Amino acid sequence: MSTINYSHLKALAIFASVVECGSFAEAARRLGTSRSRVSEQVAGLEASLDVRLLQRTTRQLMLTDEGNAVFSHAKKCHEILHGIDEELRQTAPKGRVSITVTNDIAHKFLLPLLPEFKRRYPEIDLHIVSSDDMLDLIAQNIDVGLRIGLPRDDSLVGRVLYQEQFALYASPDYIKKYGEPKTIAELNNHTWILLSQLNSRIMHYLMLDNTPIDITPKHYELCNSPHLVQEMVKAGLGISTLLPSTVQKEVASNELVRIFPSLGSETLLFTLIYPSRKHVPSRTRALIDYLVETCRFGNAASF
Repeated sequence: MSTINYSHLKALAIFASVVECGSFAEAARRLGTSRSRVSEQVAGLEASLDVRLLQRTTRQLMLTDEGNAVFSHAKKCHEILHGIDEELRQTAPKGRVSITVTNDIAHKFLLPLLPEFKRRYPEIDLHIVSSDDMLDLIAQNIDVGLRIGLPRDDSLVGRVLYQEQFALYASPDYIKKYGEPKTIAELNNHTWILLSQLNSRIMHYLMLDNTPIDITPKHYELCNSPHLVQEMVKAGLGISTLLPSTVQKEVASNELVRIFPSLGSETLLFTLIYPSRKHVPSRTRALIDYLVETCRFGNAASF
């Protein structure tokens, strides 16, 4: 029956370090531990194997025949651990990082940030999962996600990027054809384009001059894509609440017009979420820190 088990691997690597360094003291210095601890590990390995590996004198260490045979294998453990340490301590982060964002955020905000990110971190490869569904980061092995609100799951960490409120928009053609609503009653009579993830019921909860109100449109379209909601409003199919940061170009080109300026939503927090604060790989940390740096809190336009 073998006398070696997995608990011996560390001791074998320490033994190999002692042989390569030529002394317990030098091995302890390189390993960042004490001489007595190194000596205990080697003595414990000898006791487990029931052989003497080293002949110790006051001036030098000599390998026994058995020690020489064990060293030929043990040095492989040391080389493997050293290689792993070198790989993890690399100065430039590298590897693949996955991030999930909604389609509109991916096109309008994430895409413009990618050239600079790739310039800083050329060895990091991205896997961008563009989806309007609320994906499970852990189940689907995704490193980072951009969401509205803080995570409710204790296993997820949330970093706030910025905050913003929805505002009401329509196209000039829609206003020309149906008029611009001026009262709550008129709002209820207009056709709305509603994002299904935020409006599971017909009632639409908004804020009028910081006072909560309910909008119950008689006619409405439902859509699960924020990007398509914008396009439907641009096409004159109805009015909708949109994020001002996502329609800056459309407003500047007069494709969309903000209406009923006293109406909006509660303040929304846009957060980066990721599975753990501990042991985050350097490649994932680089992406998180870059997005936190470029997506200033409270300044949605810079995202």
